Amino acid sequence: MRSFGEDLRRERLSRGLKLENINAITKISLSHLLALEQDRFRLLPGGILNKGIVRGYAAAMGLDPQVWTERFLAAYSASGLVADEEPNWTAFASNVGRARILRHNAAEERLRWLGAYVLLLVVVAAGFLTLRYLGLRAGWWPNFLPFHAAHHVPVRAAVSSMRPLVSHLSSWFHH
Repeated sequence: MRSFGEDLRRERLSRGLKLENINAITKISLSHLLALEQDRFRLLPGGILNKGIVRGYAAAMGLDPQVWTERFLAAYSASGLVADEEPNWTAFASNVGRARILRHNAAEERLRWLGAYVLLLVVVAAGFLTLRYLGLRAGWWPNFLPFHAAHHVPVRAAVSSMRPLVSHLSSWFHH
């Protein structure tokens, strides 16, 4: 019975491909491709990366990556090597992905709060400018500040001069 590596090599040769072609397509190093064809699995990087190399190699040749990955795992186990590393790599990759999502969500939330603060600032500024405009038109704005240099009007007089504005604003809300 032929080995996994021999079958892979025969498939490549039957398609007229060189290892350099596979390397150019997949960017998998020639040493890893050669290690696969020679069943020298200890020379592979290990873990989930081995499956990625097999998938890439098979896909580059137009073979079914799932079938060849299963064949590789069977040959890998038969060689006495244990594929126990995969759950750890999977957990690691999962944690990396989760951390990226959390960082992205935190950045989005900071951006939302910044937008809310800017909007609040715009609303306060617009309210102030509207109040000032209406106060200047009604004539009470110069008397509004009790310690204004030009006018030493008591606070009670400033508040009473705001009555027309308050009645005008309340009429807006009642209609």
